[in-house]
Amino acid sequence: MNLIELQRALRQLRLGGMAAVLETRLHQAQTEAMAPIDLISCLIADELNRRGERLLDRRRKQAQFRDPQRSLDNFDFTFNPKMNRSLVFDLAACTFIHKREDALFLGPGGTGKSHLAQAIGQAAIQQGYRVIYRETHVLLENLADAIVDGARKEFMEALATVPLLIIDDFGMRKLPPTAAEDLLEIVMRRYERASTLLTSNRPVEDWGKLLGDVAAVTAMLDRLLHHGHVLKCGPRSWRTKTASTGGVQ
Repeated sequence: MNLIELQRALRQLRLGGMAAVLETRLHQAQTEAMAPIDLISCLIADELNRRGERLLDRRRKQAQFRDPQRSLDNFDFTFNPKMNRSLVFDLAACTFIHKREDALFLGPGGTGKSHLAQAIGQAAIQQGYRVIYRETHVLLENLADAIVDGARKEFMEALATVPLLIIDDFGMRKLPPTAAEDLLEIVMRRYERASTLLTSNRPVEDWGKLLGDVAAVTAMLDRLLHHGHVLKCGPRSWRTKTASTGGVQ
């Protein structure tokens, strides 16, 4: 086989990572007088690296983060210095996912809850976990669409089994009448089976009034807090700061 034929054969074998770098690696082998086993080792490492990156990219797309650029590296912990940053980094280490524990991020709007939630989601993907991210109203809209399509069972099963489900911005928008029942079912299905991270700008005391079902909220909180970590964000708001200074976060 010549080079072109060999590259074509590698792609047919679904070894695109090898095919992409084959010519470069062959030049390297000639220049450095590489042993055959070293050349093969490099090509296999290239293929594994490419597959790993493609898996991460696929999982990031599947997560559907609202702000995929959010990370702990670009979060300013000094803005609200009383925030429990040790807890943030403990959650980013993802031990809580391994233990099937939950987390609540509470605080006023603009204090970094969504940023941190998505950053932890990104960290989870890097550590090999699948993640689904949804704003609360979008999650319930997706569920309503699944019901219309006759796919409610499959949709709920996907939510129940993903290792980390991030439900963001609870309390930001008016929710449908079935919200309490639907959210409780999601939390119950995931309880002690997978990790849920929920962010809210409303204190938990207001959730019953917000959803119009105190009993459902009590049952939901009972499960979320049983093995749950609570992070209090704030009190200062980034959006208030940037609005007053004319800057952009």
